[in-house]
Amino acid sequence: MADLEGILRPPERQLPPYPPKSIYLATGEQMVVRPAVREETSMLLEAIAPLLYVERDFYDIVAARTFAELLGWKRYRVKDEYCLVGLIDGQLVGLVNGRTLSSKVGISYHTLALRRGLRVGAHLFASKMEYHIEILKQKYVYITAESPIGFRRWMLEYDLIQRPDIPHELGGVDVWTLTPELYHAAKDRLVVGERPVPAPLLKTAETITIPEEAQLVQQVTGRAKKRSS
Repeated sequence: MADLEGILRPPERQLPPYPPKSIYLATGEQMVVRPAVREETSMLLEAIAPLLYVERDFYDIVAARTFAELLGWKRYRVKDEYCLVGLIDGQLVGLVNGRTLSSKVGISYHTLALRRGLRVGAHLFASKMEYHIEILKQKYVYITAESPIGFRRWMLEYDLIQRPDIPHELGGVDVWTLTPELYHAAKDRLVVGERPVPAPLLKTAETITIPEEAQLVQQVTGRAKKRSS
């Protein structure tokens, strides 16, 4: 069994860490963006699970695929995956994930906002692109979209390059690519945050807490969760 596990687990590179940063939101709250560690995946999966049946804005498919990707990371079945989390006073308000295909190419997986109306998802996506271009020094990030909101926020806001000749791991719509040139052209408009994060603020982000299920569903739908009969 141990020999088979060695075969089934893909080799992993030690990726450079993403340096945490803080972002002021429209409410005046500060969101800390930091990398998650594999040991935190169980809590992230618990947070995502209630969204598997939320059809609004395609939360169901995005949540389902993100759940599978993070489970694959937890079980050592995805090569070179990472996850960044957005936290307000320690509470999870969003996450993004992806992986590296090679030293030059990054794969963007998903962006999931657990609080809406504050551009949490947009800020986290920008942090993900910052990681690929500025920290990993990659030349291309392959991106696809599963919702109209995602298409507007990623493909249009970043003026991405359509590449129908390149398949994306998620299938679906064509690959669109981000390059360092496009990233830096959009950086002043879309990439925000301050470093270093003050120690007291960073301490609030050490431990992840997740909203109650009813609160979480209301945050993403604007409606209270229906009681089961």
